[in-house]
Amino acid sequence: MKKTKNSKTVKNKYGKRKVLTFGLMLMLGLCVTGCSSDHRDSEAEEGSSQTVDDTAGSEEQGLALRSFEALTLDGASFTQEDLAQKDVTVINFWSTLCGPCLEEMPDIAKFEAALPDNVSLVTVCLDGLYDTERVEEILEEAGYEGITLIWGDGDFLNLCREILYTPTTIMVDQDGNMVGEVIIGGQWNLEETYTEAVNQVLTAMGKAEIGNAE
Repeated sequence: MKKTKNSKTVKNKYGKRKVLTFGLMLMLGLCVTGCSSDHRDSEAEEGSSQTVDDTAGSEEQGLALRSFEALTLDGASFTQEDLAQKDVTVINFWSTLCGPCLEEMPDIAKFEAALPDNVSLVTVCLDGLYDTERVEEILEEAGYEGITLIWGDGDFLNLCREILYTPTTIMVDQDGNMVGEVIIGGQWNLEETYTEAVNQVLTAMGKAEIGNAE
């Protein structure tokens, strides 16, 4: 797995009770909400599974990643300092129990690998603490070599509590503010959907757009 330049190895600072509490909370949420109903099969007749919401006002709701520390699948630490290195960070929330999430993971991997230096993509496996070997197996099968987060505190924990469906994908800027659109559900053409969403944000920032993956 790739690490950001300033990612640091995490010593066992997270107490077992906190880890279990976080994991149980997320698992309960996943059991209640399940995967997004906007998956590929249910939208086949329409030719698209895209559900997009405008995130205007998200900052006012407190949904920003300004102070947090998250644990990566490979045992490193990911913080707001990592977000500050990129113009845009795409964050994909998924779970091992979500069929549409697993279907689109190879597309996630392809998109992540083609991104320029100023844009990054990380995934958050909401039930990853329970079976890290399964998570690693899924990501390896998909060819994903980016960062995957499996636990966190502060603003990261608050944001995870707001995720109602998987997959859900958001974008944040250098300051951790949510920007652009929220993408909910498995995508028929993930590359096109994500590229368009990222480019809208980059254009608003006065930055150069990214191209489609080869």
